[in-house]
Amino acid sequence: MEMISDQTDGVEIRRDELKLEGNKRENLAFKGKAVQSSTFNAWGAAKAIDGIRYTPSCAHTAYELNPWWRLDLLDSYNIYKVTVTNRDDYCLDETSGVEIRIGSSLVNNGNNNPRCAVTSLVPAGSSVSFSCGGMEGRYVNMYIPNIQKYLTLCEVEVYGTAKKQVIRVQVKAAENVDEAELKELVLNKLNQTLSDQDVILTWRTQPNGKVFQKNRTVLKQSPVCSSLK
Repeated sequence: MEMISDQTDGVEIRRDELKLEGNKRENLAFKGKAVQSSTFNAWGAAKAIDGIRYTPSCAHTAYELNPWWRLDLLDSYNIYKVTVTNRDDYCLDETSGVEIRIGSSLVNNGNNNPRCAVTSLVPAGSSVSFSCGGMEGRYVNMYIPNIQKYLTLCEVEVYGTAKKQVIRVQVKAAENVDEAELKELVLNKLNQTLSDQDVILTWRTQPNGKVFQKNRTVLKQSPVCSSLK
């Protein structure tokens, strides 16, 4: 996105780094790190987020009680869709009955976070998507509770948007920029610049109740001359 300096209407807005992340079509799983409760042979957790949807590039736990797999997105996102791909050979039930849980808590390894959906039997080599309606969280868990079982995931895809983006702007104006009309003017200019983005902009109020903070002006002191006698 091009940076814009807007000086119309007597207000100058400088946006040095105006970046919005959150393309719902982007697979956030590629940015994350995966772990699981145990590992069967060499079928590690990361194989479920490597972009390869077929066996043997799958995450696979040992046969155990309450098996789980967790994806750390490294930041909090609003999750809209999770897609799960099953293995393409046999033991297809190892991807069924899986609870998809999303949140930011690591209590019980993240398995106590709110539940988005529960998988049913996924056909061999097929992918099934689950709508999570913008659930907020950093962790996406795949969890089979209260049963001893293998958990196998050949691919997990996560789609969502960043929870919040903070845009810092510098405004130069002769008037008080905390006046309602000027704040609305600045917000309108930002909305025009971001007209191609699916965003809603609001002001964040500082503890003193103001939106803008004045830059401090340091007065330069005159040089002091001294003479030695």
